[in-house]
Amino acid sequence: MNLKRTFGTILTVLGIVGLIWGAYTFLAGGGSVGNVSVNQFSSLVPFILGLIFFFTGISLIKGTKDTA
Repeated sequence: MNLKRTFGTILTVLGIVGLIWGAYTFLAGGGSVGNVSVNQFSSLVPFILGLIFFFTGISLIKGTKDTA
């Protein structure tokens, strides 16, 4: 397995976690989520970072060719 593919997989997983956490805190209306106090609009930051990580990881996985 290529190093770029491994890094792409890690970025994709981090992106999924960021997307889920950002969407959950936004829909929960802010407040305290997992010992972290956020308001509804600052929860968009992990959501946007999750989008960036997710699409960067997917492009790394798709753009890397397997060579033996």
